[in-house]
Amino acid sequence: MKTFSLPMVILFVLALAAVYAWVNASRNRLIIYCAHDALYSEAILERFSDATGIKVTARFDNEATKSLGLVELLIQEKDHARCDVFWNNELLGMMDLQAKGVLEPYKGSGYARIPGAFKDPAGHWTGFAARLRVFIVNTNYLEAGETAIQAALAGDLSRVAMAKPMFGTTLTHYSVLWKTQGAEQVKAWHADLRQRGLQEVPGNGPVKNLVARGLCDLGYTDTDDYSLAFADGKPVAALPVRLDNGQTICIPNTVALIKGTRHRAEAEQLVDFLLSAECETLLANARSRQVPLGEVDETRIPEEVRRFKSWAADGIGLQQVLDARNACLDWLKE
Repeated sequence: MKTFSLPMVILFVLALAAVYAWVNASRNRLIIYCAHDALYSEAILERFSDATGIKVTARFDNEATKSLGLVELLIQEKDHARCDVFWNNELLGMMDLQAKGVLEPYKGSGYARIPGAFKDPAGHWTGFAARLRVFIVNTNYLEAGETAIQAALAGDLSRVAMAKPMFGTTLTHYSVLWKTQGAEQVKAWHADLRQRGLQEVPGNGPVKNLVARGLCDLGYTDTDDYSLAFADGKPVAALPVRLDNGQTICIPNTVALIKGTRHRAEAEQLVDFLLSAECETLLANARSRQVPLGEVDETRIPEEVRRFKSWAADGIGLQQVLDARNACLDWLKE
């Protein structure tokens, strides 16, 4: 029989004690799953903790799979919820969670200040701090105008980039087209893009990097990624991606309580904070330049965010796109 020395036993007991302490501490903390970039969301969550004394533990996703990875994790955990609040970086995945019974309705002070177009009438989720789908153009190689962009998209696409459409806002983009143009047209468009050499990359960040470095002339990305390149002094410009009817694709962050939360009161406080004018103003002034959806002091947000807000006013309603999203995702998974 194998025996253990006293030092080994002591180390084993100490290790067990450390694990117990970590588990116990986690139970006393608010758990948030967050698909928004950690670089910006961590500062927001720290500000909330400093103001309220409520400790928050965040679980983030990676660039390639957000927000789909966290959505699928929450579905897996439905009957044994570990998460209290979900901060998603888009809407359709949140609506899928609502349909699957993962979310808990809540209408607090934050809910009240967000326009009806960006929230669930029953309070299952609420949108805030949006971004838009845009073309990012390297102005050293391509004129930042609608005519030049459409001409570039009509020919060889080896210097055009897009994120893989199974995830994030590119999935939302495809889902909107699936809803407005039909499945067969989207499938044909997708096949044509690939045949003409479109560069498919893991996320919107890599799209931005390719265009900013001059390795691509043009890319499909979001206003937040474009804003990072612009802030870094790269030779880039942005124009909104518009549908055939002239509408834009405005994609809010969303937040919701998870059904089964063990910290309901604290979770409500966090939701209200994320939906506050203070938080939207902070996110508008972050380098990623999120677009406020509720009323804020316009003098406290950057000029380019005010420009994005004018594009957001033409945004298509996303609430009716969920069925298209699920059908499109099933096809992409094949």
